[in-house]
Amino acid sequence: MKAPDLTQAPPRSPRVRLGGYTILPRLLDKARASIAGTLGEYRYGNPTDWHFYRFTGIDPDALLERVKAGGGDWAILQWVQETAPHKRSPFEIAQWAAWTETFAYHGVERRDWFTAEIRRLNPERDDIATVFDRLDLDDYVAFGGEA
Repeated sequence: MKAPDLTQAPPRSPRVRLGGYTILPRLLDKARASIAGTLGEYRYGNPTDWHFYRFTGIDPDALLERVKAGGGDWAILQWVQETAPHKRSPFEIAQWAAWTETFAYHGVERRDWFTAEIRRLNPERDDIATVFDRLDLDDYVAFGGEA
């Protein structure tokens, strides 16, 4: 298994798709890094990951075990499609993926946290509105980029 070193570079953007699914390629990067001990400050099974687990019905531990067994992204996607309790059509996957690219933080506490994150990253930015926007910006800044 070739695992990314997430202490040296971020995982793939949550926008990257595999089989139409957003989040999945990033999740696989974090799973492989977790197994290899190179996860750094990232977390496998974080709240964003749970959007994928809930949509597919895949258990996070089962996915981690499948990743441990080896294989590339394509093989794991085929496993997801075969074993997911919630069988989804390509249309449903496309609709879900489009939704994930637009979802924002809900609840006053989460929105306050999000605002504090934007202040931390760059208070001048007024284009950061979604969960994926913040993740991409945070990844960029964490590895030396200027927000």
